Amino acid sequence: MSKLPIDEAIRKVQQASGLRYQLVLIIGPEGAGKTTVLQEVKARTGAPLINVSLELSKRMLDLTEKQRILHIPRLLDEITDTTANEIILLDNSEILFDITLRQNPLQLLKNLSRNRTVVAAWNGSVENGYLTYAAPRHPEYRRYQMQDFLMIDLTVATECLENPVKEYRP
Repeated sequence: MSKLPIDEAIRKVQQASGLRYQLVLIIGPEGAGKTTVLQEVKARTGAPLINVSLELSKRMLDLTEKQRILHIPRLLDEITDTTANEIILLDNSEILFDITLRQNPLQLLKNLSRNRTVVAAWNGSVENGYLTYAAPRHPEYRRYQMQDFLMIDLTVATECLENPVKEYRP
């Protein structure tokens, strides 16, 4: 993978520290290199990399469906509070989109990013000024306005690597 998205991720992490929501999303479809970028940011910053689906599912094992819905925000706080690091890297967060959990994944990530910088992989795309997750007819489909977070669109970065005439603009 090119250093371009990784360098941009480091810049966005530094830039986020002064914002209300210190959230940086690394956006791209499956296989775009989101995990690779997170691993490199971990290597450069020493920030912990958390597998959200794994850690959250471990904590939800003994909860009823209703308890899971109610306790997701608290459980996420517990998972991220295990470290005193000012930066947290989140990967594999697909569980947050599970319709049975009735959560707003973007708001959960924003809430986590109020007191520290959160860099999270987002399995989706940016289309016409909106952040999306899944296809429009999919039950987990989400569409959000592009506000209150920084982003790195790996789709754009990948296109620039494949076609060097294009300029990478995050």
